[in-house]
Amino acid sequence: MDRAAHPRPTRLRRTLARLTSAFATIALGATGLVALGGTAAGAAANLAQNPGYESGLSGWTCSAGSGTTVASPVHGGSAALKATPAGTDHARCAQTVAVKPNSSYTLSAWVQGSYVYLGASGTGTTDVSTWTPSAPGWQQLSTSFTTGASTTSVTVYTHGWYGQPAYYADDISLAGPGGDPGDPVPGAPSGLRTGGATSSSIDLSWSPVTGATGYNVYRDGSKVQSVSGASATVTGLAASTSYQFQVTATNAAGESPRSSAVTGTTTTGGDGGGTVPKHAVTGYWQNFNNGAAVQKLRDVQNQYDIIAVAFADATGTPGAVDFTLDPAVGYGSEQQFKDDIKAKRAAGKSVVISIGGQNGSVSINDSASANNFADSVYALMREYGFNGVDIDLENGLNATYMTQALRSLSAKAGSGLVITMAPQTIDMQSTSGAYFQTALNIKDILTVVNMQYYNSGSMLGCDGKVYSQGSVDFLTALACIQLEGGLSPSQVGLGLPASTRGAGSGYVSPAIVNNALDCLARGTNCGSFKPARTYPGLRGAMTWSTNWDATAGNAWSNAVGPKVHGLP
Repeated sequence: MDRAAHPRPTRLRRTLARLTSAFATIALGATGLVALGGTAAGAAANLAQNPGYESGLSGWTCSAGSGTTVASPVHGGSAALKATPAGTDHARCAQTVAVKPNSSYTLSAWVQGSYVYLGASGTGTTDVSTWTPSAPGWQQLSTSFTTGASTTSVTVYTHGWYGQPAYYADDISLAGPGGDPGDPVPGAPSGLRTGGATSSSIDLSWSPVTGATGYNVYRDGSKVQSVSGASATVTGLAASTSYQFQVTATNAAGESPRSSAVTGTTTTGGDGGGTVPKHAVTGYWQNFNNGAAVQKLRDVQNQYDIIAVAFADATGTPGAVDFTLDPAVGYGSEQQFKDDIKAKRAAGKSVVISIGGQNGSVSINDSASANNFADSVYALMREYGFNGVDIDLENGLNATYMTQALRSLSAKAGSGLVITMAPQTIDMQSTSGAYFQTALNIKDILTVVNMQYYNSGSMLGCDGKVYSQGSVDFLTALACIQLEGGLSPSQVGLGLPASTRGAGSGYVSPAIVNNALDCLARGTNCGSFKPARTYPGLRGAMTWSTNWDATAGNAWSNAVGPKVHGLP
């Protein structure tokens, strides 16, 4: 308690105080019932829960995790509230209290700081507030209100102001007749556990609590989220970081104690999202048997940095996709498949779910289907552990709504999201094409475009000349269109089949692939076309597929992998 805030009484006041005490003693002795002044029998109870913050923030909810309790300075007891405004949040700490209709109440608090507010909302009449522009020491704020004819609860609060330092509050008081609190404060949740994790999010779930109408989620001691059900996804986290989580249950009567804590750890992040290295090799893994070597993910050659699982399935809901593990690939259970994904990611690889393919039929042509796409892909990421998505829609796409879908997915998954694309050559001839537009629209969240330099007719290069597939010039002159059309070199890769059996046409030997990489990154080993400048940041190469590569003894990845990883 700040004793300087309470001046000593004068001699006259001390004398009156002694006389009052004496008369009170006489009156009590005579009747055993009456206390002069009525203070013992008529004082209104303080309806605020945990008014001095002696139990931490129990009963209080502070916006954006802005509040905490401190041992100094305090007005009374051993603790006080410290709340810190940040950005557009003014550090509002509030509590809902049961009251009676048509009743009068006095609200007061001791505060310290600049531009500190005290108020009540939901009164049913006129909501009230009071404030002080400056309180270098403890200052009492007070206001009053009358509840409306049907008001059974009000919210009392304190807050600071934008751009101001932390403020302090203590000894909150709401005096007046208490209302019916209804259900009791719920008990602390049990069974808190972590679920799926990405580089920027962790899933939580717990057992429902009887009588709870909501739950608060705490990360490392600060409230970060309020939810209505017994699960939550905490986002905005840093990659490769451990966090401690607790939850509380709430209802109109208040907030429960916090649950036991659990620890969750995000996955590793990296350049362009996920764990993608500066120079990367992408390979498609076949979730089917078409005559190529059947592989489990654990068998995929270590040279591959991004593994695209081919493919997700269209559903009856426009834009939505699902995934079904084909029994032909030899897994005994889905859990084994999920374990392989987890192991690949632990080894620094990215595993993404590919949408489309030659027979893909996913259409995203309006906002509803865009939302369905984002929701369903994110659900697959959380269920299986994929850390991204590959767009391989070979029957065209709508740039406006695919952009919306991918941005919505990015907002859900966070900065660790890996986005790859595998357009056909015709799709990337001009920046006016829908695929090229989409890539440019999401340039800030795009990882790499691995155009398919196969199953193609002759195409124009960036110099306006026509080139036929199957040559180093075809690779370099067409890649130049993307490199000079707005994509970063780190967002451009060369997509080729792993063997003659991997595509209908367009196979080139790994030596030709490597020459094209040298030409673009170093300006060496070019054909007749030589780009005007080099692109040492070129991301790398892609192949269809890891299975056809394995069928040929991994000849493609054993040759192209070291070349990609050795780029400047």
